[in-house]
Amino acid sequence: MDMDAFAAVNADKWARLQELAGKGRLSGTEADELLALYQSTSGHLSLVRSMAPESALSASLSATLALARTRFTGARSNAMADLARFFVAALPAALYRLAWLTVACGTAFVIIAAAYAAWIGTSAEALRAVASEAAAAQYVDQDFINYYSENPAASFAGAVWTNNAWICAQAVALGITGVWVPMILFGNAQGVGIAAGIFASAGKSDVFYSYILPHGLMELTAVFVACAAGLRIFWAMVAPGPRTRGRAVAEEGRSLITVALGLVLVLFVSGLVEGFVTPSPLPGWARIGIGAAVLAAYWLYVLVFGRRAVLAGERGDLRREDAGYTEIAA
Repeated sequence: MDMDAFAAVNADKWARLQELAGKGRLSGTEADELLALYQSTSGHLSLVRSMAPESALSASLSATLALARTRFTGARSNAMADLARFFVAALPAALYRLAWLTVACGTAFVIIAAAYAAWIGTSAEALRAVASEAAAAQYVDQDFINYYSENPAASFAGAVWTNNAWICAQAVALGITGVWVPMILFGNAQGVGIAAGIFASAGKSDVFYSYILPHGLMELTAVFVACAAGLRIFWAMVAPGPRTRGRAVAEEGRSLITVALGLVLVLFVSGLVEGFVTPSPLPGWARIGIGAAVLAAYWLYVLVFGRRAVLAGERGDLRREDAGYTEIAA
């Protein structure tokens, strides 16, 4: 079939369907016309998909039909129902599907950071390569601790949230390149490892961990989740399996958006901990305990709700009809 000729013959019908679907009020005659055009265009879409399932024409017709469908079926659900589905099914399922990859990213991070910490903490030459004796002393005694309290807690929490969201956004958006995620993981692990090594060389590792762990447990986990999401879409492009490459990337990309929205909330909580708990006068064990409790709550949410949602067939993607894979019969 000549797709160009087919499109030219039916273009007026599709344009009319789109016009009616976007019209504010329909007369009885126009409503009948809308339904008839919807039925015929559904048949056209099925034919187009059998010939070119990933074409621009297929996507355009799917979008037009979705718009038209809302005119005679109404809203699928109310906002509260959609919100409940997001938090109870879509988000935990998307995070659960990334769980092992998240752990892998975290493991790689810890290994790299530990290697740098051990190297700098036990080698005077390595320490001198990253900081002079005076600079290292000032960092340990003043700069590191003052960083958490030199600004009001609320504004500091907001700045931390923005910075971490930017890092996660890079991992998610540029993960498809396959190289950006390893760069982010290595760069951040190197920074944490160097800081830990400087404190270890001064015999004050307890101070370092009492300040980095309360917020770092959840904050770094969020970075690992973002990195896992980026790698997931990269792998969907490299090895789509039985799906077409376009469909695999589209499905993982939509799930990735679900993860990105969830990370906004996760990083918000992490920012609150860093702004209000980390610099607080609470003893170190209490601050670390709060951070550990936040992390435990996250994994409990992912493993309990996520596993349940995945077993029920949820993937964190849009519903099939919203994604344009199925059409509701008229």
